[in-house]
Amino acid sequence: MMTIAQILQDARAGMDKALEAARREFASIRTGKASASLLDTIRVDAYGQSMPINQVASVSAPEPRLLTVSPWDKGLTQTIERAIRDSDLGLNPSTQGGLIRVPLPQLNEQRRKDLVKVVHKLAEDGRIAVRHARTEGRDRLKKLEKVSEDDVKQAEKDLQKAHDDVMGRVDEMLKAKEVDILEV
Repeated sequence: MMTIAQILQDARAGMDKALEAARREFASIRTGKASASLLDTIRVDAYGQSMPINQVASVSAPEPRLLTVSPWDKGLTQTIERAIRDSDLGLNPSTQGGLIRVPLPQLNEQRRKDLVKVVHKLAEDGRIAVRHARTEGRDRLKKLEKVSEDDVKQAEKDLQKAHDDVMGRVDEMLKAKEVDILEV
């Protein structure tokens, strides 16, 4: 038998998970500065399976406009380079003696606008996940038995407040990322 507290806790956990996922997605969107997390979304076909790049190589940002990727297995160098080139990040890596150098091109106005659209879509995906957690929580509250209507109504208010808080944080992250992208 679920309690109101458990249902609210589960719903909040779902909302926090959605917020964290949005934060990770935002981190992978490139602004003008190099960041090792930029390549986190790239997957490499290694050892017969698709793996995140950070499981087959170390990624670092020695300069503001350059990433370096050091494959742990030198035999994967070409595969990693190809995965970076084929990603939708618009990067053009080159290999020098087992080290993959990934220069970050200057963002032009059109690319910045495209990235803002991508970030808005990611934010909307985050909002949808938060709404989904709220709806699921609300449905579970309605199915509760032997609980007063007032308690359920109060729980729904708490659920809505948690929803509004998380939505506000998604919007704040969106605004900050937008400023970051449009900053020349």
